[in-house]
This record gives sequence, C-alpha cells and structure tokens, in this order.
Amino acid sequence: MGKEGRMIFIGERINTGFKDIKAAVEDKNPAAIHDWAKKQTEAGATYLDVNLGAVSADPADMCWMIEQTQSVVDTPISIDTNKPAILAEAIKVCNQPPLINSSTAAVEKMEVFLPIAAEHNASIIGLSMDESGSPKDADMRVEKAGMFVMTAMEMGIPPEHIFLDPIAMPMKFMQEQQQEILSAVRQYLLFSDPAPHIVCGLSNIANGTTHKALINRTFLVMAIACGMDAAICDVMDKDLVNAAKCAELIMNKEIYADAFAI
Repeated sequence: MGKEGRMIFIGERINTGFKDIKAAVEDKNPAAIHDWAKKQTEAGATYLDVNLGAVSADPADMCWMIEQTQSVVDTPISIDTNKPAILAEAIKVCNQPPLINSSTAAVEKMEVFLPIAAEHNASIIGLSMDESGSPKDADMRVEKAGMFVMTAMEMGIPPEHIFLDPIAMPMKFMQEQQQEILSAVRQYLLFSDPAPHIVCGLSNIANGTTHKALINRTFLVMAIACGMDAAICDVMDKDLVNAAKCAELIMNKEIYADAFAI
C-alpha cells in the first residue's frame, strides 16, 4: 500500500481551500506548501494533489505550486483542475507523469483532457457524470464510467492509467446514495482486464457530519472490499491509512506481516 503496496493514497492538503495554502499562493511564500509536501510524502502519499482552486485563473500560479512541491519531494503530482488552459501549462512542469484530476464523461471534456493525458503518458481521473449532471443511481454511474473507459482506451490510454470516480455524495444529505456508489464500484471491475483504478474524494462522504474520521474510515474499508483501490484523502490520518491497509490484507491483496500498521 501507499508507495510500497497496492492502495493509492492521493494527499489532499495542497489545496487553496485551506487558509495556509491560499495565503502561500497569494503571498508567494512557499513554506506551507513545502511543509505539507514533506509531511504527506512521509505519511505514504502516492500522489500529491495540487489544487489552485478559485484563488487564481493564471496557469503560472498552478505551475508555481507544482514547482514548489517538487522542490522538496519527488512524489508524483495530481494536477487538480478542470481548466484546460491551466492543465496544458501545469503538465509541462511535472517531473514525472502526473495524475490529471479530472475529466467528466461529457464528450467536449474528454476531447480536451484525454489527448493531453495520452500525449504526456499521464493517468487521469474520470468522473462518472456528463453534462446532464451528477449521477442518481448505480446504473447511471456505470453508464458514464463505461463511456469514459471506452473513449480513453480508444485514445491509447491503458486501463492502469484510468481512475474512475463514482462521485461521492455527502452522507448527511444523501444517505441513500452510499449503496449506489458501492454497487457501481463493484461493476467498474468488469470494464477491462486489468480493471481501471477506482478512486473517490473521500472527504465528501462525511462533509457536514460530526464523526467525520469514523465515517470516512468505515466507508473506505467498505469501498475497498468492493474494489476501490485509491482515495483522495487526509493521508495524515493514521487510523484511516491503517484501516485501508488492514482491509487490503483481509482482501488478500497484500501479504500479512505483523508490522503492517505504520
């Protein structure tokens, strides 16, 4: 797991939605970015998600964030943007093939994002939705994800570079959606051999709840049992990381060792 095993942890913390990262970008003071890059890497992050958010529409600012991250660690980057202009510039400064976060299954989105991924040997997250909006059930999630996989593979992107996101919905407001998400995850495994990766933005599940850590941890373990093998999450949460590692052991995806926990 992490860098040494199967579970792919995508560190969520270099994001201008957090006050310290927003200030870092606005002031061009990289200290907070350096700090979180090091801490998340030490915690076992497979990728570091870098998200400029609404702070700026200037590709140079995203490039600066990526360059500052890479100046202190060699962990691959997850370029978190839905803006083609930012992606086109940001991918050029990545030292290693990145993960693109993300495209939807809308034709106009795939026509822009998938060729960039193919050209740069990058991996890419495909959201299981299109221009009609967020999915309402497992069937819609499977239909949109299947379209994304088919289109990506037609463009020469192999399954191991495809990450499918069933779109996590907040438990507090859409409790009934959790079973639909897990059902879709199980079906994603049937798309190809090897199967695509399956990922979610884990913090969305517990958004607005009191027991966020417990809900995130429990959902991730259940999703791993259904086939999920990646998560955009708080990699600093040792209980979460260890629960994922234990779930992988129980699913016989890792060889047991007494020292499996960090």
